[in-house]
Amino acid sequence: MRILLFGATGMIGSRIAAEAVKRGHEVTGATRSGKDGTLAADASDADTVARLAAGHDAVVLAVSPPRGGIEATESLLEVGRGVLDGVRRAGVRRLVVVGGAGILEVSPGVRVVDTPGFPEDALPPVRAQVALFELVRDNADDLEWTYLSPPAVITPGERTGAYRTGDHQLLSDGEGNSHISTEDYAVALVDELEQGELTRRLVHVAY
Repeated sequence: MRILLFGATGMIGSRIAAEAVKRGHEVTGATRSGKDGTLAADASDADTVARLAAGHDAVVLAVSPPRGGIEATESLLEVGRGVLDGVRRAGVRRLVVVGGAGILEVSPGVRVVDTPGFPEDALPPVRAQVALFELVRDNADDLEWTYLSPPAVITPGERTGAYRTGDHQLLSDGEGNSHISTEDYAVALVDELEQGELTRRLVHVAY
């Protein structure tokens, strides 16, 4: 499989790239800076996305929003619009988005981002990820998309190959911890790329 990966040098993107290459897939890494052997690309530019995506089987969007202010949402939405438009122009139908946990529910109808005491400084990027999900959900019926939400905590760690999948409800382990390693998140994402069973929906992965 030929995969175009935006955000290929980030904490999650780099693990996705490594996991996909390990399985024999061809990964084209793209970043805004073009460092570490990646292609320099602005994912909000549909023309650029279309040019890079041409000839690929799937596109993975692993771009994080800025942390501050309302610009976080608009910045990530610009990327989302550019990618949606670009993959269509390139004729690529498979899109997997590295999402956030903010949209998941801790109880029926109560999302993580809406819980009392949620840190104010963390709200802009979390709200941006929620807005990105809504953009894809409402505007990509013609694409085979998956929005893959991590749990509350995702950090570098061990690759075990073990994980659970859910939908909008935040998953926790037996001790009440909602977490996964970036390595096992990457396993789940590449599994979904290969299997393509969970399309046009939000998928939550955690231990």
